[in-house]
Amino acid sequence: MELLASIDGAIGPAAAATIPVTDEGLLRGDGAFEVVRLYAGRPFAWDEHLTRLELSAGNLRLPVDVDALRADVDALLARAPGFDGQLRVFFTRGGRRVALLEAVKQHTATVSLATVQFAPTRIMDGIKSLSYASNMLATRLAVEAGAEEALLLTPHGRVLEAPTSSFFCVIDDRLCTPPLDDHILDSITRRHVITLTGAQERITIRDDLTSMSEAFLASTTREVQAVVSIDGRALSQAPGPHTVAAAERFAAHRAAAASGDGDA
Repeated sequence: MELLASIDGAIGPAAAATIPVTDEGLLRGDGAFEVVRLYAGRPFAWDEHLTRLELSAGNLRLPVDVDALRADVDALLARAPGFDGQLRVFFTRGGRRVALLEAVKQHTATVSLATVQFAPTRIMDGIKSLSYASNMLATRLAVEAGAEEALLLTPHGRVLEAPTSSFFCVIDDRLCTPPLDDHILDSITRRHVITLTGAQERITIRDDLTSMSEAFLASTTREVQAVVSIDGRALSQAPGPHTVAAAERFAAHRAAAASGDGDA
């Protein structure tokens, strides 16, 4: 199936879609975006994503028309009924309103992590912006270290998240995740996993990495992915019982949403 895109409401092949090279969304990464998982043509947690997109845009002082974007997406999905994949939507400083259908990257059952030092930019708290170069570089540094993905740590040793996903771990048989106060993204998948599992926010430090019995990443495209090792140290369980339970509960939750029995 040919992937489609909508630029300011005009729908066509994604590979041929264009925006002006003078758009500061391209020149400076100045814009806000969301990626939404599509199951059988239904966007999961769509209203939550739109709310966060509007918040990101507001924090960037970026004028947007969310209602127009919603209409664009409705028209786009009508052209691709039942599409399983992902939907990327964004607004640029140049005034462009973009929605495009994408294939979902296939992830392995487990992932190895390498810690990468990272200092969150406080002024960007609460903003999911187009400026993701530092996140992408973190993943490349982790790959160079022999892992598959990065685990971001502050210079003071606080565990944060992965570049495009939230981090959950089990310490003393309790499922926990770093707190939002540590300037991590308020991930929508993270919210759902916390609700479904009862995971607790916990300040997590470098020394805790050696006492974790299991861990997983959670995101729109990964859903729940078990961590097999961190900095070369194998976790004792991958996936462990908390990870399996989280994956099963999230899968059941999103399946209910996709079928119309839950909040999509």
